Amino acid sequence: MTSDTAAGTAPIGIDDIELATSHHVVRLDDFARANETDPAKFRLGLGQDEFSFPAPDEDVVTMAAAAVARIIERSGTEGIRTMLFATESGTDQSKAAGMAVHSLLDLPSRMRIVEVKEACYSATAALQAAVGIVTRSPEQRVLVIASDVARYELDTAGEPTQGAGAVAMLVSADPKLLEIEPVSGLNSADVDDFWRPNDSTTAIVDGALSVTAYLDALTGAWTDLAAQGGPTMAEIDRVLYHQPFTKMAKKAQVHLAGLTGEDLDTEIVAGAGVAGSGAGTTSAASDAAGAVPSGAAADGAVPSGSAAVGPADAASAEAAPAAFASAASDSGPTVPRDTGLATSTLYNRRLGNSYTASLYAGLCSLLDHDEDLAGKRIGLFSYGSGSVGEFFTARVVPGYERHSRRRAVTAALDARVPLSIDAYRALHSAELPSAEDVSTPKVTTGPFRFAGIKGRARVYERA
Repeated sequence: MTSDTAAGTAPIGIDDIELATSHHVVRLDDFARANETDPAKFRLGLGQDEFSFPAPDEDVVTMAAAAVARIIERSGTEGIRTMLFATESGTDQSKAAGMAVHSLLDLPSRMRIVEVKEACYSATAALQAAVGIVTRSPEQRVLVIASDVARYELDTAGEPTQGAGAVAMLVSADPKLLEIEPVSGLNSADVDDFWRPNDSTTAIVDGALSVTAYLDALTGAWTDLAAQGGPTMAEIDRVLYHQPFTKMAKKAQVHLAGLTGEDLDTEIVAGAGVAGSGAGTTSAASDAAGAVPSGAAADGAVPSGSAAVGPADAASAEAAPAAFASAASDSGPTVPRDTGLATSTLYNRRLGNSYTASLYAGLCSLLDHDEDLAGKRIGLFSYGSGSVGEFFTARVVPGYERHSRRRAVTAALDARVPLSIDAYRALHSAELPSAEDVSTPKVTTGPFRFAGIKGRARVYERA
């Protein structure tokens, strides 16, 4: 199987990618002290260190515009006739958030702009739609945006898994970064694991069900990928997962190992293992036997108490030890295969949950930190509560490393202004009703800002 289209034309995929986040950050060590909680509950239990939080003059539009602006600076607007904006933090029930991005960046009028929604999955639907558009018209390029602010009620278990971020991607023929392969595995099921009613600014979550639904979707999507003639696990070099918190990617890796019979490294702290010795390296077999704690939801919230082990977890736990029984030999145990799990979590540990952008923030982290990806095949599992899962694959284009944004992304993460817990709580509680005209304080140092509400419409401007 190749990454060319069915018609044998040029490969299509991600030509450019950019990550943006918010002005503020909440450090989970501070959060733990304020709540008299052991910080290890967040660092180890969730795999998170901090989370981004927007200033009063930031939202999904300002983060998206910042990400797209950098792509336009590098690549121009020629051939861009479509913008697909994926979010579950929409700013309006009718008007696409992409319209404000279009205006802020003064993009050409000859464009179609739509908003796409299905929880955290929708950016992948937008990406696949973009591939279809370019397949039909190879001279066109498509902007795909994933931008979200994850919010949970104060003093709830989900609060430490909030976050904010945007990833913009430029999809084209003959891409410079990633060639999307044509076969993917799909799975959909009507599940009430996570949703946000129209009259609520925060989500409702069934944490234990959400974890189970995520893993069930992974099972279904992987099974369908195989049925569609997709690659085997042995033919996939790296694997990325939707990361509502990075420990969920670890659980997914354990589950995939059980499904495929592969001994995969499940360490999510980069550099913890010792190359060649296996010291400090965690295998899927040991994790399946009980090393991965339950207790967090696939869209970010941590249920009270211990999450029950669902059928999908049980299947993984039972399958993995048997699958790996032959891994040990007279010469000792083998070292679990590194598929880039830890490397893919580096940005998300600091961003927190960015919903639609989460999987693609993981992709940014992998591309920016893994120097041995040229020609390698990456598997990507996208999940959205409700629920939809898709497992697809892509090939990394040689020369990708010349387009690394590692320094810029790290600088942006380091530049965020920490919030005291009192300031964070006040900002979290502040809501702007659309019935009143209001101007927001100038806080963000980003290039674009949400200026306020006038005549019940949101107003944006260059900062």
